[in-house]
Amino acid sequence: MQKPANGSEINQGIKSERILWSGTALCMAALLILAGRQALSEDLPRSLNLHGGKAIYDAACVACHGTKGEGTPKTSAGFDPPNSFPHFNKCDETTPEFTRDYKAAIRDGGPARGFSTIMPSFSGVLTSAQMDEVIAYLRGLCKEKGWPVGELNVPRALLTEKAFPESETILTATVNTKGPPAIANELVYERVLGKLDQLEVALPFGWVHKGSGGYSGGLGDIAIGDKHILYSHLNESPYQSAYESTGSILSIQGEVVLATGDRKRGLGAGEPSLGVFAMYDRLLGHQAFMQIQTGINIPRHTEFGPRSLYLRSAFGKSIAGDGNLGRLWSPMVEIIGNRDLTSGTKTDWDAVPEFQVTINRRQHIRAAVGYLMPINDTSGRPQQIIAYFLWDWFDGGLLEGW
Repeated sequence: MQKPANGSEINQGIKSERILWSGTALCMAALLILAGRQALSEDLPRSLNLHGGKAIYDAACVACHGTKGEGTPKTSAGFDPPNSFPHFNKCDETTPEFTRDYKAAIRDGGPARGFSTIMPSFSGVLTSAQMDEVIAYLRGLCKEKGWPVGELNVPRALLTEKAFPESETILTATVNTKGPPAIANELVYERVLGKLDQLEVALPFGWVHKGSGGYSGGLGDIAIGDKHILYSHLNESPYQSAYESTGSILSIQGEVVLATGDRKRGLGAGEPSLGVFAMYDRLLGHQAFMQIQTGINIPRHTEFGPRSLYLRSAFGKSIAGDGNLGRLWSPMVEIIGNRDLTSGTKTDWDAVPEFQVTINRRQHIRAAVGYLMPINDTSGRPQQIIAYFLWDWFDGGLLEGW
């Protein structure tokens, strides 16, 4: 004979049933958008009086995203998941994302960030604090430890390489405004390999002014490297918002430079070399940050060029409107030092004021521009305009998210 349910069990059953019906109602509300029916604000409940990330997730998200973040099958959800549909239980998809990006999609709905209309807006349904709670919970659906979180991914500077691994493509152009006329370009391909490594391939090319007139163009010295994370930590507190986050990440990279350039034409050294450098990034709170990169270049034959050391640093702060969820502007300044390891040489110092801006709604297309100015030994050293176009292809296609 089945044991009669006691009062606690009955209450628990009623609570579970309410959560199930709330989740189903919210998922159906999203589907009504696709069918062109009533406005979403009329379909969603006024508010969810729940606390705790799991309770909110079970009520508002589980009907579409699944109990473990794996996504609900089409037979249950009633729609075909778009290519951008997230799987919160997959660490490589969840951990690289910013909390601000999750929050923007929850608050304003998928279309606000260039995603599918299947994702409804929860503005007026969840408070800002409830959104933070559910984001913290869904981040925990990645059960494998050691993945660096997206908050540690600071904006990319023009010259200082950051410690966080990325899957992106960057095209950089440098034009001399003072000194010998020259246009240098570099196409960089980066791909994350697991949770701690990144493959990087740099393809330099450009045009150099010839003494006889005109320009000579060609390929420079191709570099292939691997970035490896040594340490990453984000200081998290239940009383602290993502905007106030602090933390740090440390990486090291080794690279091989191939002799594909031509020294006589001014297109690289045309000499194989090795490079080793370390990168340290630190969040200072309120979206301020600093980056430090230091390394050494070791050519195979020093008669074609000396060994050299460099120190690069960047300091900046990101600024965004619309409740800190809008377009991201990141003014920065870099201080760059280079020194040849030969007797009697001095360190050359440069300053680079610059800024980066997100271009499209999804914010995976970005651009930056700055101006390099020598600080010391200015005679004969060029001044340059430097700019790049960045495509974070992990977050979508080049034409997506506009």
